[in-house]
Amino acid sequence: MSAYTLRCVHCGEEVPEHYTLSCPQGHPSLLRADYAEQQLNLKNAPGIFHFGSWLPIQGTLPIDAGPVSYQSEALARELGLPSLYIGFNGYWPERGGKITTCSFKELEALPTMVRARETTNKILVIASAGNTARAFLQVSALTGVPVVVVVPEKALPRLWTTVPAEKACVIAVRGDYTDAIRFSREVCSLPGYIEEGGARNVARRDGMGTVMLDAAVTIGRIPDYYFQAIGSGTGGIAAWEAAMRLKADGRFGTALPSLHLSQNLPFVPMVSAWNDRRRDLIAETDMPDAQKCISCVYSDVLTNREPPYAVPGGVFDAMSATDGRMYAVSNGEARAAGALFTELEGIDLDPAAAVCTASLLRACESGSIDKSRTVLLNITGGGYERVREDYPLVPVQAAFCVPAGATAGDVKTELAEMVNHV
Repeated sequence: MSAYTLRCVHCGEEVPEHYTLSCPQGHPSLLRADYAEQQLNLKNAPGIFHFGSWLPIQGTLPIDAGPVSYQSEALARELGLPSLYIGFNGYWPERGGKITTCSFKELEALPTMVRARETTNKILVIASAGNTARAFLQVSALTGVPVVVVVPEKALPRLWTTVPAEKACVIAVRGDYTDAIRFSREVCSLPGYIEEGGARNVARRDGMGTVMLDAAVTIGRIPDYYFQAIGSGTGGIAAWEAAMRLKADGRFGTALPSLHLSQNLPFVPMVSAWNDRRRDLIAETDMPDAQKCISCVYSDVLTNREPPYAVPGGVFDAMSATDGRMYAVSNGEARAAGALFTELEGIDLDPAAAVCTASLLRACESGSIDKSRTVLLNITGGGYERVREDYPLVPVQAAFCVPAGATAGDVKTELAEMVNHV
């Protein structure tokens, strides 16, 4: 019996696994993994692979990166939250945090690379605003598995690993994150390459879902509130899916957590649509003058113009199912919240995690949560200053740079040579 099967959220039909990203019937829906083990059985395996019974993979990697949960004292006292738990997903060895790229995107990259190795012989192509790219580059560097990473040119300073990424190819696009996504699809049209999949990849979502699993194991139950900053919203979907599995398990409670998700002003398309309770994003209404707004945010990894919001099983459904709330956080609020977290908890934050922390402060001030209930704050990145104490960081350079709107033909020769040498 297989450890998992894939199902289309829209039609419920089982879908064959060959690194499948979409329903063969053409339904515009996410796929979801159904696991043979109905209860969460923790494995004797490193890091994230501790939760391997609820990951769409068979094997593991000898890498210790995984989610870490702990009960806050200082921030909890400051906010009057007696049951505040922090999911820290970065580098903080004193707390057990061993994600050397300092971002929870490494939780996505690890099972995705294993799933790809088990189901396809093609090279993964990843589009990223920076953090996801760094995570996949690090896993490639540690395993020798080749990847192609496409990023906006301005994200290049964020690309580094702790050991040289000799099997990776970075392509920079003179544009924003959405331009990088579009060019990555061009690369995938070439023989020998396959789209990593983003939100449509069950390994990425269930990798992120381990944040919820680890918290529930630590707390002993599903939290009442879940806070996270979102760009695509995939992490929010992942938390919802993981919570549904925990609920079905029967040992962690019967209620789903309310999702409290945030975006960074002035680019807040999902906040705009959700506040109107609309399933569809309307570009003119929800992201007017998108490029200018994206250029103004504190955390540009939160700026996806094509998020999986309306798709069945996507952000709108997750918010609806959990009676969720969204927050539009200013740059000033985010910076102040990040400084407060560092002062009280003792570790530096990724800008996206600072946005999330600001939304928690807002929720406490506005009374939108019951302070006596259990809160999980997903710190999706941090420890950049701490990791430099333990590792020499190796910058990853772009192999070449292309303009926004470039086609596959512009890189065909170079990438064909890469395939031939793998």
